[in-house]
Amino acid sequence: MSEVAVEEESIIMKEDLCMEIDPPFKENLATAEDWRKALSKVVPAVVVLRTSACRAFDTESAGCSSATGFVVDKRRGIILTNRHVVKPGPVMAEAMFVNREEIPVYPIYRDPVHDFGFFRYDPGAIQFLSYEEIPLAPDAASVGVEIRVVGNDSGEKVSILAGTLARLDRDAPQYKKIVSHGGRLTESNFKKWASEYATDALCAREKQSRDGYNDFNTFYMQAASGTKGGSSGSPVIDWQGRAVALNAGSKLSSASAFFLPLERVVRSLKFLQEGGYYSTTTWAAVTIPRGTLQVTFLHKGFDETRRLGVQHETEQLVRNSTPPSETGMLVIDSLVPGGPAHNHLEPGDVLVRMNGEVVTQFLKMETLLDDSVEQKIELQIERGGTPLTVDLLVQDLHSITPDHFLEVGGAVIHSLSYQQARNFRFNCGLVYVSEQGYMLSRAGVPRHSIIKKFAGEGISRLEDLISVLSKLSRGARVPLEYIHYKQRHQRKGIFFLIRKGKGKKKKHAGSSTFMDIPGLLAWELQKSEEASLSEDNLQKKGHYYAIGVNCLGLELTMSITYSYNALWEHICGFLSQFYTVQSVLVTIDRHEWYAPPQIYKRDDRSGLWTAKLALQQESPLLISGIYPVENHAGSCSSEVSPKDYRPEQVSQESTDGVTTMEISGELVAEGPNAQDDSDNGTKKGRVEENSSEDGNVVADCSLNERREERLDESRSVEDTVLRDYHGAAPVEATSVAERVIEPTLVMFEVHVPSSCMLDGVHSQQFFGTGVIVYHSQTMGLVAVDKNTVAVPVSDVMLSFAAFPIEIPAEVVFLHPFHNFALVAYDPSALGAAAASVVRAAELLPEPALRRGDSVFLVGLSRSLQATSRKSIVTNPSAAVNIGSSDVPRYRATNMEVIELDTDFGSTFSGVLTDERGRVQALWGSFSTQLKYGSSSSEEHQFVRGIPIYKISQLVDRITSGTEGPPRLINGLQRPMPCIRILEVELYPTLLSKARSFGLSDAWIQALVKKDPLRRQVLRVKGCFAGSKTENLLEQGDMVLAINKQPVTCFRDIEDACQSLDNSSHDDGKLDLTIFRQGNEIELLVGTDVRDGNGAKRAINWCGGILQEPYPAVRALGFLPEEGHGVYVARWCHGSPAHRHGLFALQWIVEVNGKPTPNLDTFVDVTKAIEHGEFVRVRTIHLNGKPRVLTLKQDLHYWPTWELRFDPETAMWRRKVIKSLDSGVV
Repeated sequence: MSEVAVEEESIIMKEDLCMEIDPPFKENLATAEDWRKALSKVVPAVVVLRTSACRAFDTESAGCSSATGFVVDKRRGIILTNRHVVKPGPVMAEAMFVNREEIPVYPIYRDPVHDFGFFRYDPGAIQFLSYEEIPLAPDAASVGVEIRVVGNDSGEKVSILAGTLARLDRDAPQYKKIVSHGGRLTESNFKKWASEYATDALCAREKQSRDGYNDFNTFYMQAASGTKGGSSGSPVIDWQGRAVALNAGSKLSSASAFFLPLERVVRSLKFLQEGGYYSTTTWAAVTIPRGTLQVTFLHKGFDETRRLGVQHETEQLVRNSTPPSETGMLVIDSLVPGGPAHNHLEPGDVLVRMNGEVVTQFLKMETLLDDSVEQKIELQIERGGTPLTVDLLVQDLHSITPDHFLEVGGAVIHSLSYQQARNFRFNCGLVYVSEQGYMLSRAGVPRHSIIKKFAGEGISRLEDLISVLSKLSRGARVPLEYIHYKQRHQRKGIFFLIRKGKGKKKKHAGSSTFMDIPGLLAWELQKSEEASLSEDNLQKKGHYYAIGVNCLGLELTMSITYSYNALWEHICGFLSQFYTVQSVLVTIDRHEWYAPPQIYKRDDRSGLWTAKLALQQESPLLISGIYPVENHAGSCSSEVSPKDYRPEQVSQESTDGVTTMEISGELVAEGPNAQDDSDNGTKKGRVEENSSEDGNVVADCSLNERREERLDESRSVEDTVLRDYHGAAPVEATSVAERVIEPTLVMFEVHVPSSCMLDGVHSQQFFGTGVIVYHSQTMGLVAVDKNTVAVPVSDVMLSFAAFPIEIPAEVVFLHPFHNFALVAYDPSALGAAAASVVRAAELLPEPALRRGDSVFLVGLSRSLQATSRKSIVTNPSAAVNIGSSDVPRYRATNMEVIELDTDFGSTFSGVLTDERGRVQALWGSFSTQLKYGSSSSEEHQFVRGIPIYKISQLVDRITSGTEGPPRLINGLQRPMPCIRILEVELYPTLLSKARSFGLSDAWIQALVKKDPLRRQVLRVKGCFAGSKTENLLEQGDMVLAINKQPVTCFRDIEDACQSLDNSSHDDGKLDLTIFRQGNEIELLVGTDVRDGNGAKRAINWCGGILQEPYPAVRALGFLPEEGHGVYVARWCHGSPAHRHGLFALQWIVEVNGKPTPNLDTFVDVTKAIEHGEFVRVRTIHLNGKPRVLTLKQDLHYWPTWELRFDPETAMWRRKVIKSLDSGVV
């Protein structure tokens, strides 16, 4: 054969192959001039969209991002973009045109399924730009068409990317979001994820596997245009300037872009255009009919449908009824439980006809569904080659799309949407936790949970949850049961009755239990009319049917008449409805950390979500005041061990401290819902409110009626528990010190609300061990390290080693320098039994520990068991040297600590005692950061002994009524002491090195004589900004003497400061002798008086959390001269502060040109600014760099409010300073 013939045959074969896979390419006749003209028309109509998702909702988290949109109706002011840009929840957005005109835009529609939505704007607001709308031409899309993607790619103002449409029938992409920092992709994360997953071109914020938005029931187009973040919503145009598709996402690893076809977009736009009136402020709410069967279809080729059992005649019918280019049919991929098709259709069913019409394309199928909302529709399918016909009711898709949510305690809760129900295989409409906030995260309830029961009442709708909340008061602790999609198949223990026969007339043959489906090869029968019903016997004996029975004896019927294999498949399907129910205790906020519960409802006319109080004004939760912890819904007495209340008739299986029980077809797991992270090297951790590692679980007493009968015996049970703790069968202590100190130890569980993380606190959850240092009928005081109790803005729960009880406590004192805090509790909350065994430790401040002394290190395990060991003091006076962290926070300075030869590791805290159990030191935790290079750091902690003398002195001052600012503790006003300090950071230097700096022999001998053991001199590391030492002491100064007395250690300085308080001629100054650059200098240096309150006030403005600069900031030695009273401590996701870059670690020194030297002035200035106004803010960063930024005030979603501690009531009060509608809040 000639070479020409071979070449011709090769060409023919390639063309044939191309015809089988894709339609023929269309010839591109456009010239460069054609494209130039088209782009000149298109570019002015393309806008950059800057959006702020103000709340987490449905598939989206709160946050800020940028994307693209384009004008599709100039007269009405309609912009088309993606659904994930419009957001399903509250959003504030601005559109910027190519000439930099910026206008607000408001959402008017987002499709419940497909990735498109519309914003509206006021066309009259565009004054300086001539532009035209971009026409939509879905029919112009075909394989081979040359296209341009015009948009905000990678943050660029305008980016134009070229490409060619390669496919029109690609499956909808499955997005997986990428881990990033600050909204920007990191190189390491890009490499890790980009090669595996298609990535949302806009929202690269966090890794999500099954909880994000994905389109379905549609084809997508594909081209190699390489779009990236910010290009979502870009028009895909042809050479005539028509939009042929909508850019939606991309696959970064292969530079492939995915485009949404426009047929459904055109339909929705027509409804909006014909929907009625419009104005600059409102839009007529338009209902766009959308129908659903809650079924996900995939388009499978004929080769695949044949393998699924489609008959030859059916395939021939479909091919004859469709265009020659059709290559497959629609196959069911998944169904949502409880939907119209549930129990009627199955995965693998192949769709043949719908209402008598052959349907092989998504577009035709959706058109039929949208035209048949709330009507019956006939489906003809084939299941394994068997034709079936089913009639189903088409559901209104908007009815299962949530349009309101409840915000309580920082949590966002709403009905489960179709999108998430499809992701998690739950029924639509269940009560879904979109954002757990503070109240739920404190209890350990994760995002994407489904609330099943609250305070003993079943929760099936959001209104049920609101009804329960209306009955609760502040401080109430109530059980909550939830399920989570990641834990749905854990710990199943299900009984089955296997019945023989072809009908229900036969008696049951026996019953069986099993725990693991894959391991079930034979049924071990408890009772049987047959000798055995093994797998072989079941196959021989013909047909069987099964009835599932849960362990409480409630029958759950499961179909009839199956062969063994069919029975097995249906049992597996039957088990899929069982979910592991987690049970936790939720504490209603005792303080006013958050606004009262509010309902936000979407208003499509204004594009906003309007808020109103969710509860009536007379609801206990809205009544001002603080309440003790209460147990509701028949909960057990807090003084009774939970293990005495286990229902006897419930079959239980306990593993690793977790008790599971099956109730109403759902598995209840009560116990830890997170792994114990006590060994992970960080202080942060979660102590579950309902459990401990020894298996004692606080169960919801409403789960079983027999529990109520046992409650009548509370006194006798209490006595029994008391006997257990006093020697009925006690765990033998290993030492006298352990037995003596155990009743004084307390386990702390500390939670910090995310709305007020002040003073640089680095975590929201802490745990640790403290010791009771004072106990009377009116007040108890517990000492603990400041790495457990870091800030006063926190909720503290105490669990006592002496008795199984947990009560709340309040932070009453945080030492400015030393690493300890004092926490007060109400002894009356303990009850008579606990009060009789709880006691204070005996403190032994003198004599001080010395090197070689033997001590007992005693602390608590996570199960509240005392643990001790004998150790030797290796260094009783080691100076703490902790560097500054990335975000300034408390760090121990000017402290000497005790080091031991052996301990229990870096997470074990407790006390050091002598052999008689007298406390000589607090074994506390210190927080620090380990820095690697210049850009990375890691949280770290270590433990050391804190001498008890300072704690003992402070307790004596509190209990003796020393003068000081009053504070309410347990209903009594008590004066709290203030501490006089020298606000300077010091560090010790060996005298041998001091000699090299020129220190005289006379001073060296004097210092050695004063302290022959330490042989050191104190040097100045830095002065606190704003202190009385500033501008007097300099870095490197050696402090030789105070008031002519040599100084060698930190305690010498503390004693000198304290002596000023005892002096009748107190001018607050110390006479310091210092050595500076070879000269001895006498200085009169003032001291500062500080209280132990910590932060007392915070303001939330535009989502930025503001406070006065705290000691850790001032310790850096810098405060702006322009004003330093307004420091940005935190910012909130999705807020104007986030959107415009008002981040932490900077001071606000001016607002609109007006100085703001303090918080009061700042409030006065910002109160005059109205909603929607742009504000000019001048800031100075912690590094001294000034900056001017502008932000837009949003009082609708982000009102200005203040949180302030009231010492008269010991309450943190929340006050709204300015909001869009003060009546709402």
